[in-house]
Amino acid sequence: MTAPVQSTTISRARLLATSALVALFAMATAACQTTQTADTTGSLAFGTATRTDGDPRQNVLAWGERYRTQPGNPQTAIGYAQALRANGQRSQAAAVLEQASVQHPRDTELLGAFGRALADIGDYRRALEVLGRAHTPDQPDWRILSVEGAVLDQIGRHGDAQRYYAAALKIVPDEPSVLSNLGLSYALSKDLVQAEATLKRAAAAARADPRVRQNLALVVGLQGRFAEAEAIARADLPPDEAAANVAYLRQMLAEQSAGRKGATPAKPVASAARS
Repeated sequence: MTAPVQSTTISRARLLATSALVALFAMATAACQTTQTADTTGSLAFGTATRTDGDPRQNVLAWGERYRTQPGNPQTAIGYAQALRANGQRSQAAAVLEQASVQHPRDTELLGAFGRALADIGDYRRALEVLGRAHTPDQPDWRILSVEGAVLDQIGRHGDAQRYYAAALKIVPDEPSVLSNLGLSYALSKDLVQAEATLKRAAAAARADPRVRQNLALVVGLQGRFAEAEAIARADLPPDEAAANVAYLRQMLAEQSAGRKGATPAKPVASAARS
């Protein structure tokens, strides 16, 4: 594969987050109540599995061996589940954590991991129930509050989600990951002005994840300010990828506008559709 094709492929893959949220935004306008899952974008993220070095399959084998020799160790279960998630085996990760949580029903770290895993596989009702047991009102965990907010956004309860994010921000003011989730929640609520202001706060933090700036670029682009969106995206992407992402965003918005007017939408770019 030549370098230009590879660059386009990477750009389209990264754009999956953008296209998913653009489609999501359009559906939210029509009162559809579903969103993307955690590990797809960094938008509305539930907390990605801890990064592991090396080949994901080798990590699964290594952690699997540990799990077989220490099946009752909650930290081993969490590590094995993280390796499985990194390898795309999310249902198996949830099963591992479910079994461990039966043996350790009061281990809040384990329950938090199990709740995230349930959200990963789309079992939002159980995810909320488990996450609610992962901390207590007198000792709230801001990370769990943010995850609970993300799950609520997944099922369209954006107002409730925003209250959870607000509670998390009382504990960790200006935490960029929470602000990013809150900003995208506002976007799903069709309040793009508030979404942009919140994401700007998140992006201004020194420890902000690059995905926060991509979320900001997305919200700016959704308001039709494509040149500004591309400039923001260039902070973390090569210029050609940033331009391709914004061009595709422009195309999707044009197609949605044409669809609302009853016109036949333009055919999507084939490579983007495959992504």
